[in-house]
Amino acid sequence: MSLTLDTYRPLGRSGLRVSPLALGAATFGTETGWGSEREESRKVFDLYVERGGNFVDTADTYAAGSSERMLAEFTRGDRDRLVLATKYTTLSDPRDPNSSGAHRKNLFTSVEGSLRRLETDYLDVLYLHVWDFTTPVEEILRGMDDLVRQGKIRYVAISNSPAWQVSRMQAIADLRGWSPLVALQLEYNLLERTGERDLIPMARELGLGVLPYSPLAGGVLSGKYTRDDLTPANIDATDGTRRSFNAALGTLTERNLAVADVVKEVAAELGHSPAQVALAWTLRTPGVTAPLLGARTPAQLEDNLGALDVDFTDAQLARLDEASAIDLGVPHAALAGDHIRAVMRGDLKFAPRG
Repeated sequence: MSLTLDTYRPLGRSGLRVSPLALGAATFGTETGWGSEREESRKVFDLYVERGGNFVDTADTYAAGSSERMLAEFTRGDRDRLVLATKYTTLSDPRDPNSSGAHRKNLFTSVEGSLRRLETDYLDVLYLHVWDFTTPVEEILRGMDDLVRQGKIRYVAISNSPAWQVSRMQAIADLRGWSPLVALQLEYNLLERTGERDLIPMARELGLGVLPYSPLAGGVLSGKYTRDDLTPANIDATDGTRRSFNAALGTLTERNLAVADVVKEVAAELGHSPAQVALAWTLRTPGVTAPLLGARTPAQLEDNLGALDVDFTDAQLARLDEASAIDLGVPHAALAGDHIRAVMRGDLKFAPRG
């Protein structure tokens, strides 16, 4: 496969060109109890950009706004060469019920706040961060389109939302001539493949670039956890570490560690790290534009970038797929089964589309 960070890809059906690995800046700042201080964050950012990376992802509430403020400093003098993406919808003021959600008031307030913190006149990509189950889709789309027309954002995107709502939004945007969604963020990795049921096929059909976050499943796929970490007595859920966070989320399970074992086996065969193998598997999924790297240190980022050099054999890919396979559920499992194939095609032969 052998890519480089400056092997740029179009983001969805837009003409915007981005690196095949995006730099996630959720780790920039320690206000939420974990992450990296300014000096370490700067080293991570500089390493990414020096290698040709141009796609940086943050959100308005990451590290209580420190992530955006750090990026303002780091991007100073080089802003236009970079593609900066941020998000809105998560709660910024516990006293204000309108400081969260997808509605127009919070949309405009959040964008103005991000522009100030990032010290920029425009955002390259703005994501709806989390679906709120309240705001009408027309209100969201019209507000986003207004901001595009004002020049404050260039492209709109979405994250953590049901597939049927995303597809509905894309259809409405197309019919009304509003700015279409160009990207979809979702959790996707060898431990979490349920996006293959609807979200990823939808994104490919509707022209959204897929940007997987947590491609290492909180570090579980990096191989640093063992069966000892499954023992409740060994876990302090209040210690603020990534280990306790994973335990609280239910990521540390026997099934997931078994998948991680296969990742380690394949990594040893290839002479790469488990993290590189897990990232490379995600990177080669059809429809994926750029997994998000959440490296806290330059050493972690250096290792992550090695995923661009991983080449799998067909047998290795089959082992990874088998170990991490999911039940596609209704109707997908039936549609892919032999019975449906027989009643739809019989013995007829069809060439693939395209």
